[in-house]
Amino acid sequence: MAKRNYLVEGGSGTGKTSVCQELRRRGYNAVDGDNELAYQGDPDTGTPTEGDIRYEHHIWDVAKVREIAADTTNDVTFFCGGSRNLHKFLDLFDNVIVLDVDAETLEHRLRNRGAWGADAQQREFILRLHATRAGVPEGTIIDTARPLSEVVDTVLELAGS
Repeated sequence: MAKRNYLVEGGSGTGKTSVCQELRRRGYNAVDGDNELAYQGDPDTGTPTEGDIRYEHHIWDVAKVREIAADTTNDVTFFCGGSRNLHKFLDLFDNVIVLDVDAETLEHRLRNRGAWGADAQQREFILRLHATRAGVPEGTIIDTARPLSEVVDTVLELAGS
């Protein structure tokens, strides 16, 4: 395995993609799980599903996660994103870092993005998940209402980098 593997998780709009991009900009190995590992499938079997995109079917390719985590080329690898089959590979991570933000900031971010969560129905669903913390694993929480550079500095502190 890589010397250290970290999962950077959190609900939609909490900053996972932005953190991933900033980690990469700073020269760290960071995987954008939502765009590089994700597909629609059954969280228990991994079998791809057909039809509409559904939150509960947003899963990561377990074999790819394990392959990347096993790569000893990097001192540390950050996996950024969320998946509904986390239980299949949670054992790979030295720590789980959970990005969180207050509801007002989250709603503002969602209203101003072009990605999933921009329309009113999706936004309502995301805000309901945020209120209950449904689908978010246990971990060390970082408030992402702060500037991105401070958030990433904290991620790196937690990773000992």
